[in-house]
Amino acid sequence: MFSLVKTVADVILWRMKNLTVGILLVTLAAWLVFERSGYTLLSLVSSVFLLLIAILFLWAKSAAILNRPAPPLPELHLSEEMVNEVSTFIRLRVNTLLSVSQDIALGKDSRLFFKVAACLWLIAFVGGLTDFLTLGYTSLVVILTVPAIYERFENHIDKYVILGYKKLQQLYVKLDQECVSRVQKWILEKKKLS
Repeated sequence: MFSLVKTVADVILWRMKNLTVGILLVTLAAWLVFERSGYTLLSLVSSVFLLLIAILFLWAKSAAILNRPAPPLPELHLSEEMVNEVSTFIRLRVNTLLSVSQDIALGKDSRLFFKVAACLWLIAFVGGLTDFLTLGYTSLVVILTVPAIYERFENHIDKYVILGYKKLQQLYVKLDQECVSRVQKWILEKKKLS
């Protein structure tokens, strides 16, 4: 497991340049094919499976006629143990998600509500601007470039992030003094009057 994580990190940080460039070129080619041909991912996968099944069917039929061996297919089955492990994993994650969703819906965690609402709004906004395939390709390019750029220019980026963070803190203090404190005073006055 550790070697897989190390390999993924090496690909993302461009330590395995040939593999990273290969991944980018293959995904770029796939994206261009999908964009130009009008195919969707679902239709392409369906067509590939149809072709594969037709080839295997014809191979098996011709092998029976010509007294040749059938196509070598592995025995495909799911063990009960694996299904139980996967279902337990999914059940735990879904229950956690439902619990958090319930807390958000019942107003128990306002900060999390606003974070989730902002994320969902951002996803809806970005989703309205692009299709899924373009979003996936763009996300892959970002994943394969941003960490490498950050690793290379870490000191400069950190300096500007800290500067931006200080500016945001100043803006928050100003907003808190001008708007939030006034609203709080107004609410307290309303409560006192009633």
